[in-house]
Amino acid sequence: MFRKREARWSNIAANAHTPEIGTIIDDAMRAIEAENKILKNVLPKNYASPDLDKRVLGDVVDTFTNDLHPTLKADFILANPPFNYHPWNQDKLQDDVRWKYGLPPAGNANYAWIQHMIHHLAPNGKIGLVLANGALSTQSSGEGEIRKRIIEDDLIEGIIAMPTQLFYSVTIPVTLWFITKGKKQKGKTLFIDARKMGHMVDRKHRDFTDEDIQKLADTFESFQNGTLEDVKGFCSVSTIEDIAKQDYILTPGRYVGIEEQEDDGEPFEEKMASLTSELSDMFKKSHELEEEIKKKLGAIGYEI
Repeated sequence: MFRKREARWSNIAANAHTPEIGTIIDDAMRAIEAENKILKNVLPKNYASPDLDKRVLGDVVDTFTNDLHPTLKADFILANPPFNYHPWNQDKLQDDVRWKYGLPPAGNANYAWIQHMIHHLAPNGKIGLVLANGALSTQSSGEGEIRKRIIEDDLIEGIIAMPTQLFYSVTIPVTLWFITKGKKQKGKTLFIDARKMGHMVDRKHRDFTDEDIQKLADTFESFQNGTLEDVKGFCSVSTIEDIAKQDYILTPGRYVGIEEQEDDGEPFEEKMASLTSELSDMFKKSHELEEEIKKKLGAIGYEI
């Protein structure tokens, strides 16, 4: 989340149909560059140009109230919509045909984006989108029921939990959703926990190697071909019935479990004896420190 208000989508959207929208977007670009030195002089800052029609620019900003492609049925959709975006003009779209699975709440557009894309998906079409993790488990204002209906319609092909710091704009962890009509593996969903993957390229940013990306692609392809075996802590193939038992929550950790730890060969009884001995020593040391602190405080006139 940007600390500067002018760089936030909510500020841009609120001014979408004002004459100043071009200047507001340019200011947002400058604010983003100011907080991300690597982007200095990279982002466009010509939206205030008198040659650019500000009405068209305003229409490009949010899009729900003006679906420019009402009859489009796409084979592939890739999207990174604004996370948790609001307000999105829900009051003007109460009976919109796109809300097949339920009316999204006014305070969050996540399930409006999802249903908008599903509505425009062709038979056997595929969606790949990035969403904030909250969409996996939220029950707020009917979102849980919408998610349940989408799952029961057998549209969720895969969910991948990603690590933090992958994006320059946000540091929070995100999730990749793969939504497919006409799935090869009917009634099944692939869950991948990739939160430990990738490497830090600097103190603030993480990246995936080609090998990391290939591992995810191979895992997904094996699932589609019906040859994937579950790997504790990494991937799991679950049925709609499995998901229903988890209250239709799509958090991958619920399904992949905890990775198996390598057995070090030490018998359980010996390991417990060693651990309890270490714990006893730590307790003893903590008591010694406690008494030392009391003495120090007492020496300066503070008794406990």
